[in-house]
Amino acid sequence: MKPMTVKQVSELTGVSVRTLQYYDSIGLLSPETRTDAGYRLYTEDQLARLQEILLFRELEFPLKDIKRIMTSTNYDRQLALRQQIELLTRKRKHLETLIAYANELLLAGHSETGGGSQMDFTAFDKSKLEEYAKRAKEQYGDTDAWKESEEKAAGRTPDEDASLADGMMAIFSEFGARKDGDPAASEAQALVKKLQSFITEHFYPCTPEILKGLGAMYTADPEFTENIDRAGGTGTAAFAAAAIERYVK
Repeated sequence: MKPMTVKQVSELTGVSVRTLQYYDSIGLLSPETRTDAGYRLYTEDQLARLQEILLFRELEFPLKDIKRIMTSTNYDRQLALRQQIELLTRKRKHLETLIAYANELLLAGHSETGGGSQMDFTAFDKSKLEEYAKRAKEQYGDTDAWKESEEKAAGRTPDEDASLADGMMAIFSEFGARKDGDPAASEAQALVKKLQSFITEHFYPCTPEILKGLGAMYTADPEFTENIDRAGGTGTAAFAAAAIERYVK
């Protein structure tokens, strides 16, 4: 399949150009290549990733949760699809129950007093669906870290989220200023410590194991690489990954 522009992807999928651009800006779905004129080009791999994102969105997962799941070091696409199928099946059953309940209300519409099943609100109970969704999210990464990240995220405003994103990119910009040097140098190692502390303070406990996984993703995941290199210049992601590898040893 030939790479597609953002407009072509929008026409194919029904996802607005603005939404696709937003997914790119937050590192959820970034184009693999660009034309000489700077137009985004999406490959078949990005379209497959978009399908996964849209399934999560159908299940009303917040974008921050989708990003955490799909960028997790132990993300398993087949497992995620099985979980999505289970969640969609449970959602369908929930909707069928609501439809049946609404039909009962319609048939009982001639009654002045109502009563009976009309006073039964169990059809609106989504606790089992929500509990399964919660467990599906917790498959990815340490549960305690996930909970802490969730608690911190719940207390932030969109402006605060944007400020944190800027803070993270500022650190990568500092990496970029040193990317032509030795990743084992004390200055580079100090930046790794600064990054680890920033993540721990604002998101979740960034243990050496988690930090090592993040470093691997910076070069293995094209979206991470592009966003980091955008902040510090080409080669920043590779330099940060090398500095992290040295640091955790």
